[in-house]
Amino acid sequence: MRNILLASSSRYRHELLQRLRLPFESAAPDIDESPRTEESARDLVMRLAREKAQALAGNHRDHLIIGSDQVAVLGERILGKPHTFERACEQLKAASGRSVSFLTGLALLDSHTGRLQLDCIPFTVHFRELSDTSIERYLLAEQPYDCAGSFKSEGLGISLFRKTEGEDATSLVGLPLIRLVDMLLNEGIQIP
Repeated sequence: MRNILLASSSRYRHELLQRLRLPFESAAPDIDESPRTEESARDLVMRLAREKAQALAGNHRDHLIIGSDQVAVLGERILGKPHTFERACEQLKAASGRSVSFLTGLALLDSHTGRLQLDCIPFTVHFRELSDTSIERYLLAEQPYDCAGSFKSEGLGISLFRKTEGEDATSLVGLPLIRLVDMLLNEGIQIP
């Protein structure tokens, strides 16, 4: 069995990767996650996923390193993690009755051979019309301040949606397991 390293300190990504029942380690990469001038949301998440994996390759020379990054996009605006109740209210009010696209960059780097697999997995959430009261009730109940878009789809946040569109619901949480399994199979990792 190859050594697998998750280049993330995200508990959400850690919990998702555990579903595959593979032994793995995790470590937080130290990279600058700032968007570059004129960089599209798609290019941003793919660059950050790649850089997260590459940042750990020097200290983990015989690993399959998983890097992932996600942004939420409303119109032309990238929604970051709100961090506060007030910013989360603003994000959900802006998303009310609209669609938010989530783009998740995924990288799998074989640090021994240098082979890199890289992809961007889209997922769209269509929000219900949300009242100020329902937004406040939701935020106080779930406190999703560390989540891009200000909701947790794996929890009560599902009640905010009219529908979802995409090939891999786990991409909405931040680690697209269906595509990751494809990448791991390409490296000879058998699942299950």
